[in-house]
Amino acid sequence: MNRPNIWSEGREILFEDNHLLVINKPAGLLVQGDATGDEPLSKKAAEYLRFKYKKPGEAFIGVCHRIDRPVSGIVVLAKTSKALSRLNEMFRDGLMTKTYWALTGKPPVPENGKLVHWLVKDTVRNVTKAYSEKHSQGLRSELEYELLGQAGNRYLLQVNPVTGRPHQIRTQLATGLGTPIVGDVKYGFIAPLPDVSIALHARQLKLQHPVTKEMMTFVAPLPDAPHWDAAREFYK
Repeated sequence: MNRPNIWSEGREILFEDNHLLVINKPAGLLVQGDATGDEPLSKKAAEYLRFKYKKPGEAFIGVCHRIDRPVSGIVVLAKTSKALSRLNEMFRDGLMTKTYWALTGKPPVPENGKLVHWLVKDTVRNVTKAYSEKHSQGLRSELEYELLGQAGNRYLLQVNPVTGRPHQIRTQLATGLGTPIVGDVKYGFIAPLPDVSIALHARQLKLQHPVTKEMMTFVAPLPDAPHWDAAREFYK
């Protein structure tokens, strides 16, 4: 049974070995299944492996971290239970460096700095609220940011989250700086983008390979979307 390869190396598939599958996730795709019943990244990845290697049954795919549905960029998947267990520990303990790019409608003031909030997730409304003072139900959340420059009529920020909370970057930029991410109407931007994504991209991830212990750096190209075009000049 043949199936077209919907992913290409270097674009969607950033890296693959016996233990890891690193994907540049398109915006709009769930990482794991939810109540919508829409096919998630994990299912697509398992199908990709099953057809690529002509496996008779289901291919193993383990999810160790997630990025929001409207966000694009790097997602690391485990191909073995050993890799999944070790990756889960690394993500839980913050033993990796994550870098995001975000477009905002106005520049942050100051242009670089650190934000600390206590975040409380409303699971019913699927929205997170940020408090600048310690909150009894909140999780301490920290990120560092810097303005890379103006990208067309938008502003490109580089964000390094120190913690990994639901909607952390989205709510901290909106609450702490008054700079909601382009397209993110849930957190205060004035209008959605045509593709209903938000201009937040998981650009780079540095981690130690869970089995070989080699230090690895993955970089994800920006999506082929008009709102990112002016940001491409910032490629290093």
